[in-house]
Amino acid sequence: MQNVIINSDSLTELPRLPSESIDLIFADPPYYMRTEGVLYRTEGTEFQGCNDSWDKFDSLEDYESFTIQWLTECRRLLKPSGSIWVIGSMQCIYTIGSAMQKLGYWLINDIVWHKTNPTPNFMGTRLNNSHETLIWAVKDKHSKFTFHYKTAKALNSEASGRQMGSVWRFPVCSGNERLKDSSGHKLHSTQKPLAMLERIIAISSNIGDTVLDPFAGTMTTAAAAKKLGRNYIMIERDKTYCSYGAERLKNIAFEDSEISRAEFDVKPQRVRMSEMIKAGCFKAGEKFLLNDGIEYAELQSDGKLLYNGRIIDMHTCAALAKNLRAKRVNGFDFWYVLRENELVSIRIIRENYRNNNKEE
Repeated sequence: MQNVIINSDSLTELPRLPSESIDLIFADPPYYMRTEGVLYRTEGTEFQGCNDSWDKFDSLEDYESFTIQWLTECRRLLKPSGSIWVIGSMQCIYTIGSAMQKLGYWLINDIVWHKTNPTPNFMGTRLNNSHETLIWAVKDKHSKFTFHYKTAKALNSEASGRQMGSVWRFPVCSGNERLKDSSGHKLHSTQKPLAMLERIIAISSNIGDTVLDPFAGTMTTAAAAKKLGRNYIMIERDKTYCSYGAERLKNIAFEDSEISRAEFDVKPQRVRMSEMIKAGCFKAGEKFLLNDGIEYAELQSDGKLLYNGRIIDMHTCAALAKNLRAKRVNGFDFWYVLRENELVSIRIIRENYRNNNKEE
C-alpha cells in the first residue's frame, strides 16, 4: 500500500499496516489545547484558534491513553532504520515525550520551531507563545537510522554550509500556502509549513522510502514526500481534509535535485594508497612532504610512511609530523608530493584517480 489517503481513524488503521514497513513517520497529533470560552483580538473580533472537535478529550488520562495507543502502533510499524518525528505545543509535547521514552523509543533531538509570525497573546497575560517542539526519535538506541548530515548543512537557511542546529525558523502558514475552504476561511487550524516537512523528509529518508502520517490533515506531509520522490501513506479521519488534500496533491510533482537525492551525502569511491601506487600515481620511496616543503616522510610499497625510523600509516604520521594534539588526522589534508618541482596535494591526485576510475 503506497501513495494513498485513508479516510479513517488512525487507531483503527494503524493496526492494519504490516510491521516494520515504514521508513519515516511524521505525526502532528491533537494538541489537547483545553481551550475554554471565546478569545477576542484587541480590536474586538473573535479569534478562531484550535477549538476543533478532534482536539477534545475527556481528561488528561484519556489523552495519555490515546497517545500510548498510536505511539505503540507507530513503533511496531517503523523499520529498524526508521525515524519518527512528532510535533506538539506545550500542552501536549511533555505527555508525548514521556510516553515515547516509556515505550522504548530512543530520542535523537528535540527541535524548536521558532514561529517568525506567531499569533499575539491578545490579553497580555503571559509570554507570546512563539514556538512549538519537534521530537526526533528512533525505534531503540541500537537503530542505524537515516540522517543526511551534509544535506542538512545545505538546507541550513540560517547559515548555509554550516552544521544545522536545533532551532528552526519558519513562518506560520498564511497567504497562498494556507488552504481555504469554499467560504474562504482557513481549512485547518494547525496546518504546518511545507518547507519544514520538506526539511524533515529530506534529511531523514531516501528516494523511494515510505512516509507515514497518522494525522495527515491537509496532506502537507504527502505533498513534501511526493515532491521529494518518497512514497506516502496518509491517515485522516476528516473527510473534508482528505478531499482538499487530494486536490492539493494533484498539483505536486517530483522535483529531481541534489536535495531529493541527498547527493551531498553520497560517499566517494574508496581508494587505497596501495592501489594508487600500483596504478603509478605514486612511487614507493618518494617523499611525502608537508606544506612547508621541508618536513617529509618516505612512502613505502604498502602505502605506509617511514618517518623518524618508524613505519606508520600516513594519517598517524601526519599528526606526528605536524606536532598536533590529535593522535590521528586525515593524511590527505596534509601531505604533498613534488610534481614538476611544485607541491601538489595528494588529495588532488586521489580525486583525479577517482575521476578516471569511476565505478559504473
